[in-house]
Amino acid sequence: MKVLVLDNVSEKAVRILSEGGIEAVVNNNKLSEDDLCGIISEYAGVIVRSATKITAPVIAAAKSLKIIGRAGVGVDNIDIPAATNAGVIVVNAPDGNTIAATEQTMALMLGLARNLPQAHKDLKEGKWMRKEYLGVELRNKVLGIVGLGRIGTAVAKRAQAFEMKTIGYDPMVSPEAAAANGIVFQTLEEVIKEADFLTLHIPKTKESFNLINRESLAMMKDGARIINVARGGIVNETDLYGALKGGKLGGAALDVFAVEPTTDSPLFELNNVIIAPHLGASTREAQVNVALDVAEEFVNVLVKGEMAANAVNVAPIKPDILAAVKPYLALAEKLGKMQAQLVEGSVKNIRITYTGELVQVDVSPLTVSFLKGFLESMAEESGSVNFVNAPILAKERGITVEEIKTVGTGDYTALISASTESAEVMEIAGTLFGKDDPRIVMVDGFRVDVVPFGNILVVPHQDRPKVAGPVASIVGEHDLNIAGMQVGRKSVGGKAIIMLAIDTAASDEVLAEIMRVDGVLDVKMVTL
Repeated sequence: MKVLVLDNVSEKAVRILSEGGIEAVVNNNKLSEDDLCGIISEYAGVIVRSATKITAPVIAAAKSLKIIGRAGVGVDNIDIPAATNAGVIVVNAPDGNTIAATEQTMALMLGLARNLPQAHKDLKEGKWMRKEYLGVELRNKVLGIVGLGRIGTAVAKRAQAFEMKTIGYDPMVSPEAAAANGIVFQTLEEVIKEADFLTLHIPKTKESFNLINRESLAMMKDGARIINVARGGIVNETDLYGALKGGKLGGAALDVFAVEPTTDSPLFELNNVIIAPHLGASTREAQVNVALDVAEEFVNVLVKGEMAANAVNVAPIKPDILAAVKPYLALAEKLGKMQAQLVEGSVKNIRITYTGELVQVDVSPLTVSFLKGFLESMAEESGSVNFVNAPILAKERGITVEEIKTVGTGDYTALISASTESAEVMEIAGTLFGKDDPRIVMVDGFRVDVVPFGNILVVPHQDRPKVAGPVASIVGEHDLNIAGMQVGRKSVGGKAIIMLAIDTAASDEVLAEIMRVDGVLDVKMVTL
């Protein structure tokens, strides 16, 4: 059994493979797609970091390939659909960087509190600036944490050792789960307003892009400090510059930037800003840990015949079960993604109901697929939610998951309905038309017929004239092409809903214009 190891993966990983009975072939040359296609057929597995791309042609040429490993979190360099279609498991190492990112956050927070980089620089230049760099203590300060996944909670634990009060927000975490980690759960606005130090541990999504902007910065305490070790683009750098330059904030520490690499920014001119070139995961231990995690997965899968603990694509399912549920897997994941973008507030409970022909089969893979779609939009790292850990992550966030089967199908051969309980109950449902045509057929009690792909504007409104037309006109005026439009209602003159499929996602400016249309109750941009 042979595994190809690329991209200078740690030698310790190679040792684990060898000790586990796998022949590890190391090739640290830069290989093109053609190079890989020419040699990949003899290998049962391949391990990469970020440099090498495992594309669909490479996977097609890999006749013996059973598993692909990414020694890290992100899997953007691997064609996941092609691997899944070929029956190849893709694994990553979602936990290997947790401590590295956590400690980078603490390092930046301490440096920010005591002006250490600035004082270091001046002293090396021969300047004794003791009086100029009066710092603050962390003790008794409020640390606001946005994102309470593994990294966010690890930061909270260490901050509590400094006797900081930890408050936090995460739409996918319950107040009870936060409290179990010593974190006082609050709304996003409350966290921003009350924090002396604000730290971010969320992915960059359309919801989190420019989350920290002029308006949110204005809400912060005078002299507050902000740390970002998550993703560039979550903080609007122009607005941050204004808040720092104008004296609103006491300082900022940035490990990530909207455009990387970057060596020139107005922020670099400010003496109350600490900067680093995306070093969050750059520790010797983290680089080794991610490689070790993947190597152990290879031994478990290839030698011991066990299931992968961190499968990014579908974990192995018995053939008879897979045949029954496979057509519905994509639908379940899309339902989860849509539900996550529609629900408001902290989710406490998810109830998934299966009807019709699905009553006769094991639907647990569909439940996991839904949870993966639901949780991944708020994960700390892209690729950190997979088909194996999704139920665990839901439990960690204090979300209870109910799986229900009912015989009645109504108008459909099979139906998957999902309701979430937060500030209010939100329910959506989907089915298959034919054997492979997924559709959303109900949103919040309104009957619709929507293809769950691309960008969809969801606009609850009052059922009356001069609402749907103006909404569509605004979309057209901003050169957004409409691919499809559905209007659902329960009764004449009551509440209704517009589902508008568009080729390009609408900007915040477009959403704000739609909200100003008389009769519009809300608007959300859902991307599937």
